[in-house]
Amino acid sequence: MNPKMKLFSYNIADTFIHRLSGLTKLLCFLFLTFAVMYSYDIRSILAVMVFSLILMRISMIRFSQIKVMVIYVSIFLVTNAIISFFFAPEYGMSIYGTKHEFAEVFGISLTYEQLFYQVTKLFKYASVVPLGMIFLLTTNPSEFASSLNGIKVNYKAAYAVALTLRYFPDVQRDYLDIHLSQQARGLELSNKAKILDRFKNSLLIVVPLIFSTLDRIEMISNAMDLRGFSKSNTRTWYTSRKLNREDFLALSISALIFAATVFVSIFINHSRFYNPFI
Repeated sequence: MNPKMKLFSYNIADTFIHRLSGLTKLLCFLFLTFAVMYSYDIRSILAVMVFSLILMRISMIRFSQIKVMVIYVSIFLVTNAIISFFFAPEYGMSIYGTKHEFAEVFGISLTYEQLFYQVTKLFKYASVVPLGMIFLLTTNPSEFASSLNGIKVNYKAAYAVALTLRYFPDVQRDYLDIHLSQQARGLELSNKAKILDRFKNSLLIVVPLIFSTLDRIEMISNAMDLRGFSKSNTRTWYTSRKLNREDFLALSISALIFAATVFVSIFINHSRFYNPFI
């Protein structure tokens, strides 16, 4: 494996965020995500985004670890913005109730209302991405599974979640190994090839990746059966962790942010949408 290849997997570090329980990080992630999804107030959304970027800085997550994910997410956000505009170019006017046109392209009126709505929606989705990355990169899968089981989630379901989180770096390793093997056999996948040729050749990696994934699933299933997994109604966890003062502090801050977002929408804006055109 190329040592320069950074995998999107658990990042071992000693930070405030890493020391939090997996259950705490899940609940904080849900609080902050619900806050962003509920509100269309760009002020609240940007505040959550800045807060999440600060948390990412504290958790010592390097850009090289999330570079590929950031590229894919950016492509998705831009594509989503373009498609949503062409399908509903006047949706912003219907929301804010005014029309301030500043240009016209191919017979379509470009308004500040639609632009403001598109920008708000873009930041709305983008602000959730750092939260998800923090959760995935700072949460030990086994510790998270034990936390779920600690709140009475069936340990089989909790263990399935842990296996899913562990599966991401495994798939990346398999993909990279197959990628290098195909290149060794003469399949051009480097920057020297044309983009279309690279895309077609990359599709040839999918089939062996699927078969290697199926082999891994069968191996894990057999290993779990041989060890008597699911024979008992309960189990113990080596990585179990109880909630401490830091966990309650993080939960309180996340809950307050969620409550503040809902308060602003209901009692100040009197709507989920912040309208600067009135």
